Amino acid sequence: MMAKSKIYIALAGLLASLALLAACSQGISQNEADAMVAEAVAEAAAGMMTKEAADAMVAEATAGMMTEADAMNMADDMMMEGSRVEAIKERGRVVCAGNNSLAGFGFTDDAGNVVGFDIDLCRAVAVAVLGDANAVEIRPTTAAERGPSMQSGEVDIMSRNTTWTSSRDATWGNFAQTMFYDGQGFMVPKDLGVSSAMELEGAKVCVQQGTTTELNLEDFNQQNNLNLDVVTFPDNVSTNAAYTSGQCDALTTDRSGLVATKVGFDNPGDHTILPGTISEEPLGPVVPHGDEQWYDIVKTVMAILIYAEAFDITSDNVPTSMMGNKSVDRLLGLEGGYGQDEMGLSQTVAQDVIKAVGNYGEIYDRHLTPLGLEREGSRNALWVSAPCMSCPKGGQVYAAPLR
Repeated sequence: MMAKSKIYIALAGLLASLALLAACSQGISQNEADAMVAEAVAEAAAGMMTKEAADAMVAEATAGMMTEADAMNMADDMMMEGSRVEAIKERGRVVCAGNNSLAGFGFTDDAGNVVGFDIDLCRAVAVAVLGDANAVEIRPTTAAERGPSMQSGEVDIMSRNTTWTSSRDATWGNFAQTMFYDGQGFMVPKDLGVSSAMELEGAKVCVQQGTTTELNLEDFNQQNNLNLDVVTFPDNVSTNAAYTSGQCDALTTDRSGLVATKVGFDNPGDHTILPGTISEEPLGPVVPHGDEQWYDIVKTVMAILIYAEAFDITSDNVPTSMMGNKSVDRLLGLEGGYGQDEMGLSQTVAQDVIKAVGNYGEIYDRHLTPLGLEREGSRNALWVSAPCMSCPKGGQVYAAPLR
């Protein structure tokens, strides 16, 4: 990793060259060019120049020589490596793309706060980097906005019931850890009289556009010759509203989303979630490409949450002295380490995270268990809770060892 000062100095050199070129090609006086260069070098070397200031200076220095977008991209490229954590610390908050309308995962509570399972994952990362679970900016993001928000780097992390796929890994960012295993299902009114998705031939199905859900539905429809009438909507609020108003015979999304949606209906008993799934949906946080340190930090924080539950460490019983169990003592930073120094984290980062937000099970029970998303016997049980060592279903919540 390049040190922050080296990145700024490299950027200053770029600005200096561009300013001198501008002076030659556009009639800017040498004194003006010299002043621009001096300002760039001084501020960059001192670590005072923000990304916004760098963008503006590049745009000014290259006026008439390249587009503003090209200039900003050049500045972004120069500042990409190793800068995410520093930018977060300067800003004082972690910018997290999330949902604000899906019960359990990301929703607005009665006090106007966005809360949920996915939101607490962001809060855990904020504790690790800033020491404050509330140092987060939750940016409500629609399904269609997810890719662009990651590709632009405008958010630090996205934790928004988002499926990890190979194409998203390649074009959106790096998926840190599967934190919830899901699968796509269907919900129908009870009076429709169907008990299987295979009985939906010719039915109108509501689905959110720009999602893996839509693509899975297309595959399922074609493979089974169901002749479904697919009706798409831009977000889950409008999709759910269309279903409840009778515009569609069925609603499809991840089963967890169906459960969360059904709970919010005026008459949830009037609807049935059909058995089975038509896809695999591993959900977890994703970070923008380009900063391995930041990627490592987010993965490690997710592992801290998982291993804390495995070791029965909760927000109420975090030890502050050695327990005699090397794995526990290492997790808590009491003996040995697992890369905290290299990632720029406190040796006792796990203690801080667990005290502030709890372990994986506490977060799950706080937000998802009340919806009826039970863990026992499901894939979302810890690996140590699996009924057998090689069970293909159940006990799949696992993370890289912290050592």
